[in-house]
Amino acid sequence: MFNSIYFEYPIFGLIILLFIVCEKFCKMRLSSIYFPHASKFMNSSISNSKLLFLLKWLAIVMLIFAIMSPVKDETYELKPKNGHEIAMILDASQSMQARGFDSSNINLTRFDVVKEIVSDFIIKRKNDNIGLVVFGTYSFIASPLTYDKHILSRIVSQLQIGMAGKYTALYESLAQGVNLLKMSKSKSKIAILLTDGYSTPNVDKIPLDVAIDMAKKEGIKVYPIGIGSPRGEDGYNAPVLLKIAKETGGVAFGASSATELASIYKKIDALEKSKIKNESFSYLKYYYIYPLFVGFLALIFYVFLRNKRGDN
Repeated sequence: MFNSIYFEYPIFGLIILLFIVCEKFCKMRLSSIYFPHASKFMNSSISNSKLLFLLKWLAIVMLIFAIMSPVKDETYELKPKNGHEIAMILDASQSMQARGFDSSNINLTRFDVVKEIVSDFIIKRKNDNIGLVVFGTYSFIASPLTYDKHILSRIVSQLQIGMAGKYTALYESLAQGVNLLKMSKSKSKIAILLTDGYSTPNVDKIPLDVAIDMAKKEGIKVYPIGIGSPRGEDGYNAPVLLKIAKETGGVAFGASSATELASIYKKIDALEKSKIKNESFSYLKYYYIYPLFVGFLALIFYVFLRNKRGDN
């Protein structure tokens, strides 16, 4: 509580010198002319009392500390309100259970690697409002837009393969990402769509062109990312991802390894670096009340004891 406290007016500390000088040279003189028989009420043992001496100087020092005004700089930040609005759209279909995507740990599934890299990306985007969409056979909003990156990362860590079904409703997931960002008033809306497969026929209920038009209407820039192979039945649909990126003003990427995927998220982070910074404010928190209270308390006890013992 009292770390980094300093005095706002340290020069007033010199007042203590006046009291020291006065203690030595300004001894109280009592005259029997004005106060007859005062000597009967004087008690030499009281004047020499260590308790009274300590109380007197405690009161003096504490009151001087209060005048010097001990303060502490308190800083706080306002959450940014005008950063990017980002929809993280993640494929959690059955195909994401494939292993070997990370050469350093071949036992990890694609989805394990994605969750780790996405969580790292989220934590770094301090100034942005981020939401989460998960899709498989159907898509759902796993988290609304939030500035709380720790909660969002925790949600990502708890996602499971197949929680939205085993197939791939790719176009529906894009539409769901648009719905997530639709109510936002931000001028910068971004969707990062990650998938490792093709749209499953008869599962995707929204046509590709409709999903793209929805994104364009809301001014959402889409960054599609395909992971795995861009060819074959077990790969992702590179031409579709390129079309989504081109028509919405984004960039399409492909990653065949965990290293490449991490590099892609770094590129997106650089491309969409937020110019909004947290507004930092500082204010002075005053602590003079504490020495002032102690000083007055010591002074009251000092006067009380002097009067009680008959000292003048």
